[in-house]
Amino acid sequence: MLTSAPNLLTIGRIAVIPVLVLCFYFPGELPRYLACTLFTAAAITDYLDGYLARSWRQQSPFGRWLDPIADKLLVAATILMLVGLDRAPLLPSLVILLREITVSGLREYMAEVSVGLPVSRLAKWKTAVQMVAIGVLIVGDAGPGLLPVRAIGELGLWVAAALTLVTGYDYLRAGVRHMLAERPPARPQPAMAAREIERA
Repeated sequence: MLTSAPNLLTIGRIAVIPVLVLCFYFPGELPRYLACTLFTAAAITDYLDGYLARSWRQQSPFGRWLDPIADKLLVAATILMLVGLDRAPLLPSLVILLREITVSGLREYMAEVSVGLPVSRLAKWKTAVQMVAIGVLIVGDAGPGLLPVRAIGELGLWVAAALTLVTGYDYLRAGVRHMLAERPPARPQPAMAAREIERA
């Protein structure tokens, strides 16, 4: 299953990250459009690998483990490069990254207790807005002069950050509710106390 098409798409999404990062170090419009193309293609594989895995019944533990990691590596690397080169606002970028870390930890805990944390419809919209905003910001000032490309990208990132807070809160609330509902295991009573209860 390691070499199945869905897993290869996921691995390819990770493999493209160094090339994408390298594009940021070259001046001019061409590297920006190349980076945007690579990012867009990688973002599409995020949907495609899951769709193929379900359609072809090629879901695997390896794929379920690697897919969210590939997504977060792609987004984190790109956002950090944009912020580092002053091509994206810091605050919404920070919100998005912190939410990803929080939800990842929450999912890990929920997996340990065999409880799923399904992706909500709003979270899917958040991801879509986030990916589009990042792609627009990659092009940035190299975009068509008639459009405020960077401003559009920044607005999209702020919208994605707002949705990030809402969906992150929903996930956190569901996780905390489950944690508080858990009953601690009953402590075994000492043998003496057990005998005293039987006498009573």
